Amino acid sequence: MKQGSKNKTLIFLLVAAFAFSIDARGDIYTKKEKDGTVHFTNIKPRGKDRQKFKVYLKTPPRRKARPGVVPVPARDKNPARYSRYDASIDEASRTFSVPVAFIRAVIRVESDYNPDVVSWAGAQGLMQLMPATARRMNVNDPFDPHQNIMGGTRYLRYLANMFGGDMVLTIAGYHAGEGAVTKYGGVPPYSMTHGYIKKVLDFYNRFKRKQSDSSTASR
Repeated sequence: MKQGSKNKTLIFLLVAAFAFSIDARGDIYTKKEKDGTVHFTNIKPRGKDRQKFKVYLKTPPRRKARPGVVPVPARDKNPARYSRYDASIDEASRTFSVPVAFIRAVIRVESDYNPDVVSWAGAQGLMQLMPATARRMNVNDPFDPHQNIMGGTRYLRYLANMFGGDMVLTIAGYHAGEGAVTKYGGVPPYSMTHGYIKKVLDFYNRFKRKQSDSSTASR
């Protein structure tokens, strides 16, 4: 590798590291020079130079509760909650052909298995269904664990069908909305969505391994 290329790579890494260390409420913009040098900034470009920049990472707005929404945090710490809804999860898995480990992962990240949770945005119950989504999925009472799990899993199946079975896009759609995935032609550039996808996949793989180990042990 030429010295010039090393310098360009070093500049890129240093600037990228700086960009991701910024703790600010705002988008991250990027610009690539003709010599290959890449610039990152959290300051919105202005003037003629702004046309050379593109949005690299879009930061979601501050979390403010919607009018009339009273957030309810997860309070249940009883370990039994992790097996309390097994029958409903198994039924939802069979009904909508969604892996049990996947359903468990979503519930774990969304509510930590607390059926009374309400988010700042108004999402409700175990799988944190928004009221409009709950209605679309024929859920009358989102705080009823069985209804919530069936409705949430039905929505996962709907998204999986929409995105050709792509698990990452299904997770992204569940978090950011199917419209956002369609708009960006893939995972939306939202830092919260990227983090959400990682968490769900981590738990999915963990639960999948646990299922495999249990199956092997029972033989």
